[in-house]
Amino acid sequence: MRPLLVVLSSPSGGGKTSIARQLLAARPDVGYSVSATTRAPRTGEQDGRDYHFLPRNEFERRVAAGEFVEHAAYGGNLYGTLRAEIEQIFAARKHAVLDIEVEGARQIRQTLPGAVRVFVLPPSGAELIRRLEARRTEDRATLRRRLDRADEELAAVGEYDYAIVNDNLDHAVARVSAILDAETKRVPRQDGLTEFVSSLRREIQRARDHG
Repeated sequence: MRPLLVVLSSPSGGGKTSIARQLLAARPDVGYSVSATTRAPRTGEQDGRDYHFLPRNEFERRVAAGEFVEHAAYGGNLYGTLRAEIEQIFAARKHAVLDIEVEGARQIRQTLPGAVRVFVLPPSGAELIRRLEARRTEDRATLRRRLDRADEELAAVGEYDYAIVNDNLDHAVARVSAILDAETKRVPRQDGLTEFVSSLRREIQRARDHG
């Protein structure tokens, strides 16, 4: 099996992180790439599990050292994917799943063009607002900025390979899982397929010639 990189993007509150976590719990062949960020941890979040929480100067040092495959600013903070995270998952022969913003996904398209990109849509604008308000972590001005950003991000759906609606978490996870299974069956991704087909053809040719 050739491990795949699956990129999940959505507006804040769209559910990409929840889908990634559920997919990880449901499939032993999937590893989750923990992103790095300069923002402060929210209540209940743990360093190394939810994010790698880095001081801004450390984050910028690692960017300069080429340790990130993508990085972007969002809401006044920096976010990024460490190359070592993906390499560690691939070394374990697992698919790597990461949830990142649109700008980061654009960088992935350039640096890792074989990645499978999935955009997660909320079922409605009202539901997206409800999810953001339910967090109770942001004031009205911050919420307004997130909604402005969501409007911009939704315009990028056409840049992705797939789009799913997160109207039900279990259903959304099943959709992403089905996409992953389908992508592993694509001919260019199957290791050893050329040799196997050549072997089949030789067997058929021998049977034909001696028939």
